[in-house]
Amino acid sequence: MLNSYFFTLDVSYTECQSLYSGSFYDVVLIAENGMRVQVPINLLKQHINSRGIYGRFRLLTDQNNKAVAFERLR
Repeated sequence: MLNSYFFTLDVSYTECQSLYSGSFYDVVLIAENGMRVQVPINLLKQHINSRGIYGRFRLLTDQNNKAVAFERLR
């Protein structure tokens, strides 16, 4: 069974540039239910555009809490 976590993000492109520094591999996001969730940066990078990263997202994890998918909902 997959677990779902929902996030609303609005991060500027300038702020997103630090994701490319190579200094870290995960970020901690606060889900809409208040839980802190560690998300691999490579899942976020695919959603960054010239404006940054914005919208509502869903993280799916397996029974071991390993990320399976990070998708933009809107």
